[in-house]
Amino acid sequence: MIRPAKISEIPDILSITKACALKMQNHGIFQWNEHYPSKEAFVKDIQRNELYVIEESNIVLGTIVISIIMDEEYKPIQWLTPNGNSSYIHRLSVHPDHQGKGLAQKMMVFAESHSKEKRYSSVRLDTFSLNKRNQRFYEQRGYRKLGDIFFPKQSEHPFHCYELVL
Repeated sequence: MIRPAKISEIPDILSITKACALKMQNHGIFQWNEHYPSKEAFVKDIQRNELYVIEESNIVLGTIVISIIMDEEYKPIQWLTPNGNSSYIHRLSVHPDHQGKGLAQKMMVFAESHSKEKRYSSVRLDTFSLNKRNQRFYEQRGYRKLGDIFFPKQSEHPFHCYELVL
């Protein structure tokens, strides 16, 4: 089941993202680190009603943020649709013990359906340039790669921006 996250679940959410970060680092992908994602980011996500979790048997297995706020870093990108009517996906995670079971796909279907219901023109996101698995995941869902942005606290390597027109 996918539902809004609760503030009391932040410790569980952080343990999931830390496990994901460790798995990525073990594969040479330094996308997440001690700076990101942070407890403060998740608190803000919950306060804005943007953080969702996927759970099974009352255990949180993953997260997704569906936001309408465009980060400053996204402004130089030549998006396919005009700014102001898009949703933004952030911090998609599935605990490594539960990856490969279609949970990320379910969360993306949820986010895309949610965005269509809200009549957004597109869904936008970014993923790390060295994370080829994530790039294939989004491209197979119909997202188009449009340009690169940088998050210096995370990596010297760029992040690719993607958009799906709804």
